[in-house]
Amino acid sequence: MKDQRTTDTVTQVSILNALLASRFDGCLPCRKLLEYGDLGIGTFDRMEGEMIMVDGSIYQAKADGRVYTPDLDNRTPFATVCHFHPEQTWALGEPVDLPALEKVIDEKVGNPNVFCAVRVNGFFSRMRTHALQMQSKPYPPTADVVRACVQFELKDVSGTIVGFRCPPYVKGINDTGYHLHFLSDDKTLGGHIREFVMDRGTCAISICGNHLVIVPEEGAALAGIDMSRDLVDEFHHALSGER
Repeated sequence: MKDQRTTDTVTQVSILNALLASRFDGCLPCRKLLEYGDLGIGTFDRMEGEMIMVDGSIYQAKADGRVYTPDLDNRTPFATVCHFHPEQTWALGEPVDLPALEKVIDEKVGNPNVFCAVRVNGFFSRMRTHALQMQSKPYPPTADVVRACVQFELKDVSGTIVGFRCPPYVKGINDTGYHLHFLSDDKTLGGHIREFVMDRGTCAISICGNHLVIVPEEGAALAGIDMSRDLVDEFHHALSGER
């Protein structure tokens, strides 16, 4: 019988609402993440780039377009990880884009109310990513940070997608739906995925029944945030220019 504490748990640092309230200071050393998973995504102290955890190694895709191996003492304000043990694996023999891949995974999982960890290895004729830029205090609204992300257009690249599909009931706690990051096979390119066309590849998923939220420093990252507000809707309205 598998140990559910390590193989069936999505673990996250802090909550999405804290990030939406511009709490960008890192609160947990990256080395601690490795105790909770070998696959994951997130960001770094002051929102400096995109975190991609693959095979137990952590990479940092920065806004200069390069991928770095970060100091493990670097802290994260928000990250999601798991120990990845796939329950379903299948080949994708014809081109798919992001919506098509999400549809296939949804069909494979069935239940929309569970966490699903995703890993895809493939060849991409097109991969569009972005990377967060490091912020300085006083921190701006999160929507402004996302608008200012540097975007990259990659062509004919092999690499790995990792990430999660989170259920609707974690709104404000984590990103609902899909949140996926990319790392090229040569570990030089990567970031948060915006869209892609994958010519061929292999997809693996793991259903995770348990969810652990770590809020370090006795919840200091959450102090002073008005959780009665719908910060997710406010973020999307600000991002789209609605009032």
